[in-house]
Parts: sequence; structure tokens; C-alpha cells
Amino acid sequence: MRCRPPRPRSQPTDVGLAVVCEKTGVNSLKIGISGVRGVVGETFTPELAVALAQAFGTYLDSGRILVCRDTRSSGPMVRAAVLSGLLAAGCEVVDLGVCPTPSLQLAVSRLGAEGGISITAGHNPEPWNALKFVRGDGLYLNPMQADELLDIFHQGEFAKAGWERIRTKIERADAVAHHLEILSGAFDVESIRTRRLRVAVDCCNSSCSLLSPRWLEALGCDVLAVNDDPTVPFPHAPEPGPRTMTQLRAVVLAGRAHVGFAHDADGERLGLVTETGEMLSEEATLAIAAEIQLRREVGPVVTNVSTSRGVERVAAKYGAPFLRTPVGQAFVSEAMIEVGGVIGGEGSGGVIVPRVQWTHDSSAAIGLILEHVARTGERLSELAAALPRFTILKHNMAVEPDRIYSLLQRMRDELEAEKLDYDETDGIKVSWPDGWVHVRVSNTESMIRVIAEAETAPRAYELLDWARDRVVK
Repeated sequence: MRCRPPRPRSQPTDVGLAVVCEKTGVNSLKIGISGVRGVVGETFTPELAVALAQAFGTYLDSGRILVCRDTRSSGPMVRAAVLSGLLAAGCEVVDLGVCPTPSLQLAVSRLGAEGGISITAGHNPEPWNALKFVRGDGLYLNPMQADELLDIFHQGEFAKAGWERIRTKIERADAVAHHLEILSGAFDVESIRTRRLRVAVDCCNSSCSLLSPRWLEALGCDVLAVNDDPTVPFPHAPEPGPRTMTQLRAVVLAGRAHVGFAHDADGERLGLVTETGEMLSEEATLAIAAEIQLRREVGPVVTNVSTSRGVERVAAKYGAPFLRTPVGQAFVSEAMIEVGGVIGGEGSGGVIVPRVQWTHDSSAAIGLILEHVARTGERLSELAAALPRFTILKHNMAVEPDRIYSLLQRMRDELEAEKLDYDETDGIKVSWPDGWVHVRVSNTESMIRVIAEAETAPRAYELLDWARDRVVK
């Protein structure tokens, strides 16, 4: 029987290790449930940012809205456009400056805001930028809310404050200090301080430069920080994974660090390097977090349909309920709240630690890992070695926007002809006892993502080729 739940609205998704990307010169604007992103100077323009900000201000009834950004060079320009749009809609604006998105999400309720806009393209390269929309409880908009926002945007019917009602002052606030306070109250800080762990961290010269070293110092760690200057460009692609962690690996080995952590541009994803210098796949981050949390408390584990079976195997080992959602942090967050999840996230390196907040937070994942290492003395390499091992391949196929959905339909037709069962929770997923393949549309870039996982590398490549052959002939 085919598994065909109601098809969700598409939304931005995250991908970890992309082994191949076919380039066709496509740089389309991508709009989805957590916001809009594109290449600055091509599809992502100040006019667009103004209109989207004004639409969001209209959606939130011209309320109090927080704004933050990462450090990419287009940030000041986009910030100016966003502030203009919000002010034009009559909003009260609080500027958090450069700070991680999770810091803004925690600050929404503390500062009495109706929502927030994070100006960041996360893991995308520096030419990209994006607006991520956060609602009053600190989560991203769900599909229904995003549809309402986009309806306002497309209709162009915005709230327009008269000259006498436009705010003449933009308030400024620090969200990082509050984030540190929440983190310190969520973990066993004294146990970590007692161990005096040596920790290497790569902040990618972005917003985590203002948070992560301070967090590690508060934990009493000997901090070996690299790329922690937010005034200079990204040193590499802001996507933490084996392709971008070679410098961090060198620091771990040279400094004899207990662990190495790598951040993306806005503090949602976390990459790991063990004390032996092994650069772990971003898929391992959530699996390790699940292993740690389930030893402490057995409860539901939530992830998306594209995440490695390794997380599912960890949950099964402890008899924990396991749930998969469509790809996208908003889906995982809401599902975790609904089922009372004890750990969740996505295979991109995003981890949700509920005792901190119901969103991806790389600093919370750091606290979880260091607390475990300090309390047990177990090394990160030992945790990684105990994980189920699979080969997962991630392939990106850049496609013109008007061809994407016809190509997916072609694959459905092929599967119907072959009488194969498939899951349409998000795109098309076909599973076998020894592996699976998932084909879906990206909403962060104009491409089709193909992910294949199997118990052996040859089988994973076989499944990847099998899927690509059915998408493009």
C-alpha cells in the first residue's frame, strides 16, 4: 500500500553533505514557509525585502517585531530594507544587530514581541541572503500561517502608517546575554567546569562568534576558537560538514582538544570533529544527541523523512517512539510539541533540545554534548563508534523552476509502471530493507534533491543512480 498523506505545502529545507551539484546557472528566488531567499543583486533585491517586511508587519497587525542578521556582506543593505518595510507598516522595531537566529527566537517572548525577522541565508554561500519569519512563540511560521503571509505579500495590500504614526526611533537590545542565561540554567555547568575540557570551535566569522566562545568560557572550557571575527568574510562555505571542517580538524589535533564544533552562519546547525580528528557527517550530530538524551530520558524522537536511519536505530535501541515529518524545522518543532518529544532535529546538523527551546539551536546541542562528556568521561569518538553506520549520499540537481514538478511527476509515473510502493509525505521516498531513496523539491534553491542511504556504499550509489535515472532521462 502506498503511503499518501495529504501533501504539505512546500517549505525551506536544509541539506547537509552535498556530494554532487549539477550546475545549470539557475538562481531562482525561493519562497516557502520560513521565508524567502535568493542571490543578492539577482533575485533578492531591496525592493523585495521592503515588501516582504511590510507584509509581515501587516500580518502581525503592526506590532512589536525583532530583527537580527548574520554577517554576510549584504546584511546591512537588507537590514535597512527590512527596517523600512516594518516602519512603513507602523511596527515598533527592536534591532538585535548581529546575533544567532536561536537567540532571536528566545528573545521574542522575553521582549514582548509579536514575532521576528532573521536576515540570514543560513548554510547558503555568501552571495545568498534570506528573510526567516518567526512567530510570537519563537517558532517559524507553520504552513497555514505562511500561506496567510504570502497571500498578503502577493496581494500587495499592506498596512501603511501615516507620517504622524511612523515610529521615529528603533530600539536596540542584546539577545545573546539572555540566550547565555537560558543555556546556563539548562545544563550541569558545574560538572562541565570541573572537567576543564579543551574545545575547538569554528564560528565561520558569523553570528555565533558573539555567542559560542562566551558560552564555552562560561562552561570553564579552554577555548580554541577559529574564524571568530564577525567583521571579516566567511572563511569557507557556512555549511558545517566534512567538506568545511578541515581547518577545525587541524586545530583539534594540534591543540589536543576533546572535541571540535563547527557552526553555520546563524547558529542552527552543528558539525562535529572527534578528539581523534574524525570529521563526522552532519547526519551524525542528531544521532549522537539522541543517544545522549535517551540514556537520560526515554521519550519520543522526531526527525524528518530525509534524515538517516541511524537516528531511528538509536531510538529503537531504547524503545523510544519515533516520528518522521516533512522536511523543515517548522514541521519538526510542532510535531515535537504535540508528542512531547525529548529530542529532535534534522540530518542537516540541526538539533532541538526542548529544555532550551523547541527550535534548532547549535549552542544547546553543544551544552548537551559537553554535559555528557563531563559527567561520563565518554569520548566523542566512542559515541560516534557506537552509532549504526550507513552510507548516505546527497545529490543536488539544479533545474529550471518550470520543469521541477513535471520531473517529479515523471518519476511517479515510472514508479506506478514498476508497481513500486512509495511515500509522499514530502516529495517521493522509496524504501527497501537495506536502504532508501528520497527525491524532493528544494525551497532554498532551484533544484531537486536526491538522497540515498544504504548499509553499504555500493548499494547507496546504486540507489542514487536508480533515482536519478527516473527523474531525468
